[in-house]
Amino acid sequence: MTIREITEKNEHMILSPFAAMSDESEGRDVYEEPCTLRTIYQRDRDRIIHSKAFRRLKHKTQVFLSPYGDHYRTRLTHTLEVSQIARTIARSLAMNEDLTEAIALAHDIGHTPFGHAGERALTRALGRPFRHNEQSVRVVERLEKDGKGLNLSKEVRDGILCHRSSFRAKTVEGNILRISDKIGYVNHDIDDGIRAGILTEDELPKELTDILGHSTSDRIDNLIHDFIDYSINLDLSDDVSKVGLSPKFEEALYALRKYMFENVYTNPVAKSEEKKAEEIVEILYGYYMEHIEEMAPEFLLMLDEGEAKETVVCDYIAGMTDNYAIYKFKEIYIPRSWSNL
Repeated sequence: MTIREITEKNEHMILSPFAAMSDESEGRDVYEEPCTLRTIYQRDRDRIIHSKAFRRLKHKTQVFLSPYGDHYRTRLTHTLEVSQIARTIARSLAMNEDLTEAIALAHDIGHTPFGHAGERALTRALGRPFRHNEQSVRVVERLEKDGKGLNLSKEVRDGILCHRSSFRAKTVEGNILRISDKIGYVNHDIDDGIRAGILTEDELPKELTDILGHSTSDRIDNLIHDFIDYSINLDLSDDVSKVGLSPKFEEALYALRKYMFENVYTNPVAKSEEKKAEEIVEILYGYYMEHIEEMAPEFLLMLDEGEAKETVVCDYIAGMTDNYAIYKFKEIYIPRSWSNL
């Protein structure tokens, strides 16, 4: 018996009957011989961590564009913090922590440069909605490994796609991640907003902080405990998406999220540079539509394989970091003698 088979056997003894068992996965689109050491979800997690798209998250905006300070979240630190929240919940509920972690690490891997500003710019350029959850799936299915994709399990890809509010994942683990993402970004963005001086803890609605907590760490801790306490005895046999927060805490979290949209996510101080960032993305899109031959070779190969030009240009720009998008913009449009002024 291999180490992987021992781990799979142990899962059936330790995990909840509602957990996604590794040896019951629906598998990959392209069959591969199982690893002797790692379960399918452990292998997926490792592939995500070693992917180029995951490494690029460290230079992609979370909320604040080019902030003055080293302690603001990037898309990578957001991802790691959400992973920690989701893993704590999954472990406490005896769900599959490896599957939860794999979904968490890849859930934002398709985000554009400059965060949601880049997403809005590509939506206008394409003439249709650009959705980062769909792009994240495309990254792992098509774009990584020079067009070969990572060949991840169906459960991980479902969880990546379904981490947005309007979706429901097919696994408990995917639904844990969906809510953990909101627990993470709402509270971490409050922390960054306080750091930036655009709000204070005392300015948050007291009727919400009296429920959730009066500091970032207290709110996260209270939300995690509420999630576990509410979900631990639920019968999920008919609907795995029932897992989540109690009605009281869910209502308070979404109300706090609404407050953040009204006071931080659209705040002129936090978003003062976003218009420029959107223009960079739109200009780059237009440029590469006219100069398709200047894209990286792996994207040109996708054109040869029949992919639409609009889709491939979008893939190229969406994969850029903030720094690389600015670099390409300068390279194309700023005379070299002026670029260092």
